[in-house]
Amino acid sequence: MLLGTPIANPSFAYYTRSGMNTLITKIGQLVTPQGQGPVEGGRMTDITVYEQVELRIDEGKVTAIAPRVDREKIDLTIDAGGGVVLPGLVDPHTHALFAATREEEFLARMQGAPYTEGGIQSSARAVAAMDEETLVERGTRFLRRMLACGTTTVEIKSGYGLSLESEIKLLLAIRRLRKSLPLQVIATFLGAHSFPAGVRRDDYITEIITEMIPTVRRRRLAQFCDVFCDRGFYTNEEARTVLRAARGAGLRLKLHVDELADTGGAELAAELEATSADHLLMVSDRGITRLKQAGVIPVLLPGTAFTLNAPYAPARRMVEAGLPVALASDFNPGTCLIYSLWTIIGLAVMKMGLTVEEAITAVTLNAACALEVAEEVGSLEVGKRADLIILDLDSYRQIPYFFGHNPVRTVLCAGKVVHETATNRMIG
Repeated sequence: MLLGTPIANPSFAYYTRSGMNTLITKIGQLVTPQGQGPVEGGRMTDITVYEQVELRIDEGKVTAIAPRVDREKIDLTIDAGGGVVLPGLVDPHTHALFAATREEEFLARMQGAPYTEGGIQSSARAVAAMDEETLVERGTRFLRRMLACGTTTVEIKSGYGLSLESEIKLLLAIRRLRKSLPLQVIATFLGAHSFPAGVRRDDYITEIITEMIPTVRRRRLAQFCDVFCDRGFYTNEEARTVLRAARGAGLRLKLHVDELADTGGAELAAELEATSADHLLMVSDRGITRLKQAGVIPVLLPGTAFTLNAPYAPARRMVEAGLPVALASDFNPGTCLIYSLWTIIGLAVMKMGLTVEEAITAVTLNAACALEVAEEVGSLEVGKRADLIILDLDSYRQIPYFFGHNPVRTVLCAGKVVHETATNRMIG
């Protein structure tokens, strides 16, 4: 199959072709949730499974799904080989732009050292010492790997700056990644990730509110603002102060909450009507109830619990409470080096009690809702953007079974083939 000219990258083939009407044939299963809003509770299992269908793409959008679609003016035909087609995966919580790894901290933690804010400060020092161009090169390397694993929409937070200059440098680098890569990149300002050494807490919060947030707004550098609200980091009152200022500047809200302790962070996210509350390992029943009442999406990060040897977030309780659970990688240099959402799905099924259908919904439509982009992506439906992946599997139910494998054969972003690996059927 002719895909175009590969962009130089020794780790995998990376392609783009535009302006084409595309036909995908011989699809064994096309698996997708439906709609433009979050899928709640028990409805998360209600995915649609089409058997033996074709899919047509015109001008970057899905225009038909049927046993046989119109073949007029088709520029490219892709043979799915009986494989599984899914919507492109959506990763709604990452720290994928960083300047240095932290393997010594990781190894010390494996021997019993506690997790502290010192790791974030070490990442901030590394960012301060690195130029924007090198940051972009590092970010590009990781995002291409994520794309090869089927992630077509990704959120990236700042937060390893802890100063006006470095936070803006990170956000400018994220903007460049968004313009240079085919996957959709959404920026979140996380100046309130930790506190810089030698600066009074109140003084740094004042800097966030009076300098950072106005600059982010004026230069349109982020869609969301996040705060690490937890034991040892930002208090509920400090987080409330920062997030109210962010909301006043037109930013939408996210929170890191209840990861290290139940501090009432979920209740704060509900009070502020945040788009999402993330982590939630230690969330209370009251917090779950408040999230449901306020319509806040819980974004769960099982890779972090796995890496920290911590209890997993109570996903089953959340589903039973009627919440629209989303999943994300939390890819970052300190507490989770997992960037493959296939591993996240496997952990969610094996360790958190989600069904494979719930996990698929959680990394597609509900994840898109956690980024407020579900009108465009997160499901394969007529009129939505043709972000999709072809898997070398016989059934979607094999996804968690092949834990740790990357089943992706082909990735399309807005109807363009942007990645392909050699066909390597898992079985058969």
